[in-house]
Amino acid sequence: METSIFNIQNKQEFKALSLAVFKHQFKNNKVYRSFCDLLFVHPSSISTIEEIPFLPIQFFKSRKVLSSLDEIQETFTSSGTTGGSTSKHLVTNINLYKESYLKGFAHFYGNIEEYTVLALLPNYLQRQGSSLVFMVADLIEKSKKVESGFYLDNIQELANKLLELNRNGQKILLIGVSFALLDLIEMQQFNLKNTIIMETGGMKGRRKELVREELHTILQNGFGVTEIHSEYGMTELLSQGYSKGNGVFETPPWMKILTRDTEDALSINASGKNGGINVIDLANYNSCSFIATQDLGKVYENETFEIIGRFDNSDIRGCNLMVL
Repeated sequence: METSIFNIQNKQEFKALSLAVFKHQFKNNKVYRSFCDLLFVHPSSISTIEEIPFLPIQFFKSRKVLSSLDEIQETFTSSGTTGGSTSKHLVTNINLYKESYLKGFAHFYGNIEEYTVLALLPNYLQRQGSSLVFMVADLIEKSKKVESGFYLDNIQELANKLLELNRNGQKILLIGVSFALLDLIEMQQFNLKNTIIMETGGMKGRRKELVREELHTILQNGFGVTEIHSEYGMTELLSQGYSKGNGVFETPPWMKILTRDTEDALSINASGKNGGINVIDLANYNSCSFIATQDLGKVYENETFEIIGRFDNSDIRGCNLMVL
């Protein structure tokens, strides 16, 4: 099954594998099985991916979401809000994660060895258990470029490195959190060529939040690039979506985004309608591949999607099932 996940060729294969993974997780994941039982859902009654129950992401904060009895190899944790609980993603096969992000990156950007990878992820580096740091550290190693590396607060060194690599015509991937990228361009303006600027998320309390259009315009002007790329991932997933501009994301073949009705959490929206983001991530074979997130978004007919915000806790409906 793990081999088949990364060799999906079409929608029919994705559907067949999704239904097979659902049956596997229904049988082997106690938390997910209890959730399905409360909804009176059994694999025998499921024939489409839209009918599969999506586990509220909050369960990763309170339960061990596992579909495997194998030894846990890695535990990824979310940063959590001040005083709040953190999500824990228990990973029994770290090679599934590695294969997912390496093949996912290659699917959208080509061979990682073509890039010098510069990472500006200060708030992630300051804590343990970040799945993003794990991924970027491996991308840095796989790039095989001596200039690749992490930068914490030494943005002057990073600025000098960017200018040098740009002069030498090297392909660069600069991946960073929004506030740190803004700090960098406030110190130094650039006119970069052959460079991908990829932001991974918000201000984390370090700056005033900006809407995406405003943030990307500021970053485009500061770095001298025409597009700002984005990564859509989270602790509870082992796959990522990528945007090459305008905040429109695509997923690799083993990942799919749907939206649910904000008034009825068990109903899937038609294309083009705003709703809660549901994720199918088949790389989550040993945890749960069907997750209802707290993000709000819109999915288009070509299966690209946008993120437009997040649920306020008071707006989350259908979660009386959280009493497991």
